Amino acid sequence: MTTAPLIDGSGATSLLRFATAGSVDDGKSTLVGRLLHDSKSVLADQLEAVERASQKRGQDTPDLALLTDGLRAEREQGITIDVAYRYFATPRRRFILADTPGHVQYTRNMVTGASTAELAVVLVDARHGVVEQTRRHAAVAALLRVPHVVLAVNKMDLVDYAEPVFAAIAEEFTSYAASLGVKDIVAVPISALAGDNVVEPSARMDWYGGPTLLEHLETVPVGTDPSLEPTRLPVQYVIRPQRGQGVSAEYHDYRGYAGQLASGVLRVGDTVTVLPSGHTTTVTAIDALGAQTDIAWAPRSVTVRLADDIDISRGDLIAAGRAPVPTKDIEATVCHLGERPLRAGDKVLLKHTTRTVRALVKDISYRIDITAPISEGGLEQRSGAEGLNVNDIGHVTLRTAEPLALDEYADNRRTGSFLLIDPADGTTLTAGMAGEAFETVRATEPVEEDWV
Repeated sequence: MTTAPLIDGSGATSLLRFATAGSVDDGKSTLVGRLLHDSKSVLADQLEAVERASQKRGQDTPDLALLTDGLRAEREQGITIDVAYRYFATPRRRFILADTPGHVQYTRNMVTGASTAELAVVLVDARHGVVEQTRRHAAVAALLRVPHVVLAVNKMDLVDYAEPVFAAIAEEFTSYAASLGVKDIVAVPISALAGDNVVEPSARMDWYGGPTLLEHLETVPVGTDPSLEPTRLPVQYVIRPQRGQGVSAEYHDYRGYAGQLASGVLRVGDTVTVLPSGHTTTVTAIDALGAQTDIAWAPRSVTVRLADDIDISRGDLIAAGRAPVPTKDIEATVCHLGERPLRAGDKVLLKHTTRTVRALVKDISYRIDITAPISEGGLEQRSGAEGLNVNDIGHVTLRTAEPLALDEYADNRRTGSFLLIDPADGTTLTAGMAGEAFETVRATEPVEEDWV
């Protein structure tokens, strides 16, 4: 039976971005390789290369993990050490897969891979059950507001495909993830090595009546209704054709503001607010792919023309409907990615959408222990943190040199997130998720004027 493809608002086959995570040796790379192989997403020459590499290592069958562990260091160590992105498609849906490392010291890579994901596949070895790294990955998925989580209980062939083993692991993980606020959790028993329940249903686990992993990936709801989201267009470029450039006379006075819609729907005639200035105007035209259109929705790239001549430049935000209040004081949950610790008093650059401003780390309130047992108040907070080291997650207060229009991350993942950058060498230090933002500055907490 042929299943109809899922179509998004633009008329194209829908796209799912998802990330995989799991402890070392849980079989994550093998799972991704099996998923690509059994869904006929591997080219013949790629499979031949994997077969040759497997033979050189003395293996009788192709090691499907080699389809994702593409770096030489990964192959030599037998582990994944970097985020590997893979693109594949089935008749129902297109996919962008971020295969993230399992080692504790690469938790930051999992943050990178899951930051844009709509679904996270957390892999668990059926022999070991839920371990510390499993809880860490569940906590990261919850903090990043990943809408859907799949628990893939792997290596069921090594526990004789026993239903009680799967049920106990599924119950423990579901309880933990739900306590973190994850609402949609699906558990699937699989054997990546044998192919059970990855693409095809397993005859050896007839006690399981749910979907295979691929079937769930193909049918899980993608995105949200753009009409229910606040409209946000970060300005990337101001287009002003000049005389003598071969443009017709009608475009001599053309002024368009180009960017990618971060969220929501934009229509001709909409009243919009330009932030941080706060000026309001009306959309008179929308250009997309060289043609005019009356409507555009995220994540389409468009050029917008406005009724009034307003001073707008790269980094400004065009918003329709409920707009965030620009502020210089930001409270946020952050994951520190850099090798250099982040400390109170550090001067950094803050990049939000297309805008980059100077900022000061005023305070590091606490560090979150994402491996500690869940209390009634949520994840454990360890106050008095002197700084954040690599892979640490904590709460910070920032002061920026210019006002920024950030949404709450819980409301908008695109315009509620930001990066902290080392101004000395451009290194990415920290990934941030805006929490409570307040408008007033505490007079009792002066800020160094030479920086902000």
